[in-house]
Amino acid sequence: MNTHNNWLIRNASAILTGRQGAEARHAGPDIRITDGLIAAIGQLTAEPGERVIDARDCVVYPAWVNTHHHLFQSLLKGEPQGLNQSLTPWLAATPYRFRGAFDEDSFRLAARIGLIELVRSGCATVADHHYLYYPGMPFDSAGILFEEAEALGVRFVLCRGGATQTRQLEADLPQALRPEKLDAYLADVERLVARYHDPASDAWRRVVMAPTTTLHSTTPEELRETAHVARKLGIRLHSHLSETVDYLDAARGKFGMTPVQFCAEQDWLGPDVWFAHLVKLLPEEIRLLGETGTGIAHCPQSNGRLGSGIADLPALEAAGVPISIGVDGAASNEAADMLSETHAAWLLQRARKGELAQPRYAGGQFEGGADAASIEDVLRWGTSGGARVLGLDAVGTLEVGKAADIAIYSLDDPRYFGLHDQAIGPIASGGRARLKALLVGGRKVVEDDVIPGLDLAELGGLAREAVARLIQRAEILA
Repeated sequence: MNTHNNWLIRNASAILTGRQGAEARHAGPDIRITDGLIAAIGQLTAEPGERVIDARDCVVYPAWVNTHHHLFQSLLKGEPQGLNQSLTPWLAATPYRFRGAFDEDSFRLAARIGLIELVRSGCATVADHHYLYYPGMPFDSAGILFEEAEALGVRFVLCRGGATQTRQLEADLPQALRPEKLDAYLADVERLVARYHDPASDAWRRVVMAPTTTLHSTTPEELRETAHVARKLGIRLHSHLSETVDYLDAARGKFGMTPVQFCAEQDWLGPDVWFAHLVKLLPEEIRLLGETGTGIAHCPQSNGRLGSGIADLPALEAAGVPISIGVDGAASNEAADMLSETHAAWLLQRARKGELAQPRYAGGQFEGGADAASIEDVLRWGTSGGARVLGLDAVGTLEVGKAADIAIYSLDDPRYFGLHDQAIGPIASGGRARLKALLVGGRKVVEDDVIPGLDLAELGGLAREAVARLIQRAEILA
């Protein structure tokens, strides 16, 4: 028997499963992992060949599934020109201004930093909406992303972004901002699918068709073609949508309809589609998303940082929309990890509902919004919800037969002292809980809060040097 992925997690203080209702918690206190799969949960005794992880005073969650990121932005945190800008001016001030400044080394470093930040929060699956492409690009950025994810031992979903049109004349643009031709874009998607895509329910590598935006990055005819090709290839579809009111204005001005109606016209709705943000939706759009089973990657911290608003998750979920959580890019989220993101999701859903409260003399019927989202809801959105929108049905929950993607948190910081319910600590108390262990497919990726072979001080030094070089290059390109 191969014992490399055989473990017994013993004596957990609390186990949240990522499931719904009465199944959201399990008394445990032990979890058996055999050949990378969860074999049993309950009161268990160690068997020959099993290695034991002592989870006393620890909380066990399914590892997080991050459904929307831009890893190249990990070297653009807190960029001053975009710090106090809303979405459209921020795009010009930060990600677009710096995109031509990235070379192969800085891109690889940014990807590594972002993946490490996620792993240290307990994340095992990362979907990166990678749109840093332009004609004649001198390095294979997709290959780098897959390599860095494999080196860390996490599951990676490449959402292959890109644009076939721009809002400016191409002749006036620097090379790094020029759009691709549709044939070249689709040919590269097909290349990536042939090389990397695994349709298995526990896949380590996936590829997704993901034009950067549905309204601005391509024509309606070309968008419809991307949907056709994606379904022919058997891959999913992803993009940004309705992040701000600008999407509503643009869809009405250009097409005479709402953003979601426009996507429906181009065959861009369905259970194989999920959109990032969906902050500004009309009631009829929520109904259409729910009827078609189209999903959301909710990015509360980025939406808050850019002043975009707060997606109405209870209304979306009630309509039938699959809910997941993404951290978005670090250029609009200076804490691009899943613990920070889920903490924000928990608070902001409650704040959003509370904002709607009215006094009783004006017809109000409730005082506040504390029932808008429970810890179990947020945990489910960030784990099994993410697995659902990605089509990774073998991950995302702690139950027998599922892949052993498991985060074990040690609540040994004073912020967790005094908790009446240990289970809620990693989400409710904020900060970064120390990882006793992170298992991905039964492989130990983090042990006692350390990623083997990683020198964090060295990584920080490389990041500071890379930021200085990016600033210099961006000034030259301006």
